[in-house]
Amino acid sequence: MTRVGFIGTGRMGAPMVGRLVNAGHEVRALSRTPEKASAVEHLGASVVNDPVAVAEGADAVIVCVFTDDQVREVCLADGLVAAMSPDAVLVVHTTGSPRTAQSIAALGVDVVDAPVSGGPHDVAAGRVTLFVGGEDDAVKRVRPLLSSYGDPVLHVGRAGTGQLVKLINNALFAAQIGLVAEGVRLGGLLGVAEPTLLEALMHGSAASRALGNIGRAGSTRAFIDSVGDFIGKDVALVRATVAELGGDLGPLSEIVETALHR
Repeated sequence: MTRVGFIGTGRMGAPMVGRLVNAGHEVRALSRTPEKASAVEHLGASVVNDPVAVAEGADAVIVCVFTDDQVREVCLADGLVAAMSPDAVLVVHTTGSPRTAQSIAALGVDVVDAPVSGGPHDVAAGRVTLFVGGEDDAVKRVRPLLSSYGDPVLHVGRAGTGQLVKLINNALFAAQIGLVAEGVRLGGLLGVAEPTLLEALMHGSAASRALGNIGRAGSTRAFIDSVGDFIGKDVALVRATVAELGGDLGPLSEIVETALHR
């Protein structure tokens, strides 16, 4: 049994906590409201109300918050990292800049960045994809935890590399949405109704996960409305990170904009 501290029991984090508990791990989760405390207890985890208490005695601490700023706040400003045991591992599921994971690791902490590809239903089923960056030993130590909800768990390089792979993944996903949107526009010009076109394309060589998701949503507009906030946040992060590292999106940039402003 591994002692796990957990911060971020939202739509993605809550099913992670449930899977960890069901796998036999002792989970202590941060909760600052009575409603969330009740939900965490229902999952079988213990409740604490500050990050320091999350870290104390934990073999691993998992952070699954929404933004990079929240990662830095909880890990650094709120004292989480300072309270961690020297041999504990920090796992960050938040999609963000590789520099965040690297800057925390530079403090002497074993950091594994493990952004996810998939949704809450994938976590609950134990099949969410994890792009994992970190030193071999740190990844080895937390792999049993990650494997309780992640499959595949893909170790792609040192700390920060998981974020780079996830950002590229998100750029390509947004571009695929943009391409489908352009295909639908062309279909409209040629007199092919969008539902008919989407249903047909899902059975052809143009099929992709993005197309399948759009088809199940019923239209490009419906799908973009449902994921626009997440896609927009991730694309903005892609642009900022690529610029920070001295690159650019090239032809992907215009295609991605089609998806965001469809």
